[in-house]
Amino acid sequence: MTNQFVQALALGLDPAWRRLPDAQRRSTCADFISSIEQAKAVTTYTYTMVGLQAGVDLVLWRLAPSLDALEESAAAALRCGMGTWMSVKESFLGMIEPSQYVKKPTPQEQSLFSGERSRYLIVYPFTKSADWYLLDKDTRQRVMNEHMKVGHAYPQVRQLLAYSFGIDDQDFVVAYETDDLAAFGELVRALRATESRRSTVRDTPILAGIHRRPDELAELLGA
Repeated sequence: MTNQFVQALALGLDPAWRRLPDAQRRSTCADFISSIEQAKAVTTYTYTMVGLQAGVDLVLWRLAPSLDALEESAAAALRCGMGTWMSVKESFLGMIEPSQYVKKPTPQEQSLFSGERSRYLIVYPFTKSADWYLLDKDTRQRVMNEHMKVGHAYPQVRQLLAYSFGIDDQDFVVAYETDDLAAFGELVRALRATESRRSTVRDTPILAGIHRRPDELAELLGA
């Protein structure tokens, strides 16, 4: 199986960029967008968070065959046009691998890089306790079965779990796509009451972005 790497790259735009002349804002934004679209071997979807979280304006949700490709495309974007006015605020890295708890993934548990994009992406780092990994396999499977049963009650929410062991601080990158944020909030509340919650060490910061096509970014960001 060929490994695939995912990244949630949260970028903050220097407020001084919005005070540049109109023509300069338009041209630098166009150059930045062109760099993203032309990145070789990297699939990128763009999400905005303008005014929704301090310091974050844009989230790039990215898929690539290697860590090298992610780095090279990020470097190209950050040295191009509007990218020179941006700084990295958060970066979550993971690898897509088959789940040891799911024998046959449902459409809810497929890659979020296939099919049509939902309106909202929620992504965050996730780390479990050492005690969790010391449990026997059957116990962990039972706990995860309860967790997954709750998730399946919300078919309007899709999930991707990427593995971060050895390549980032967290254990996993957890991402959800949905058009219904109220249903997603209900799902999260329901999951808080499952046994699996006892093993959670970290599940913040949360990035909640709104899907925007690249051609929509200019007006929203101020170009």
